[in-house]
Amino acid sequence: MLRAENVSARYFRKTGNANHFYAVKNASLELRSGEIVLLMGCSGSGKTTLLHMLAGLLTPVEGRVWLDDTELYNLPDGELSRLRNAQIGVIPQGRSAVDTLTVLENVLLPQQLRGERGNEAGAAQWLDLLGIAALRDSRPAELSGGELRRMAIARALAGNPEIILADEPTGDLDDENTERVLSILRREAVEGGKAVLLVTHDSEALSYGTRVCRMESGILKGDEPAACATAEAYKNDL
Repeated sequence: MLRAENVSARYFRKTGNANHFYAVKNASLELRSGEIVLLMGCSGSGKTTLLHMLAGLLTPVEGRVWLDDTELYNLPDGELSRLRNAQIGVIPQGRSAVDTLTVLENVLLPQQLRGERGNEAGAAQWLDLLGIAALRDSRPAELSGGELRRMAIARALAGNPEIILADEPTGDLDDENTERVLSILRREAVEGGKAVLLVTHDSEALSYGTRVCRMESGILKGDEPAACATAEAYKNDL
């Protein structure tokens, strides 16, 4: 289980009078095995910032983040990086490919960084499931935006992480591949026992989630796990 307790992220913004603003304020969220939690809200509401704190990528100015019994931000940087690599699969919103590596090499890179040879057969299987098997020996510059996104998804899943944190993973995809990716993420949660957080604007994702939470101006609505609406209830309220 991944758990955030009253985490906040604060940034300096110079206006007429210099001050600070909260991108996320006092957010608490639990991600449990077997669930796919949808985090929705308008652009700039703090969704990505919260995901980065959950992923061990951004130290909260307040609050704590736990992975089972381990408090992430009490760990030394090297130990935190190793834990994140092994147990947390992050699908970033932006471009994250290493241009000098092939698609397959990009997918295997996290495993190799933790000293493993890398499961080439497993990586190839993910490329196939995501519809980009024919591109395994291509370089990132040869790929479209949607293909790059699917490569990033394959990279996050190939290491078999316990936690999957996906930031707008369907943003560059057509309808067919959107359905493909959402089905895979739901299967990883419900059948594979992963804890999945899906940051999305895509209303189609409501059919795949088990819980839905919403960010508004840095505030997580329904931030207690039991208070987060079920996906079906959320759809009924639209």
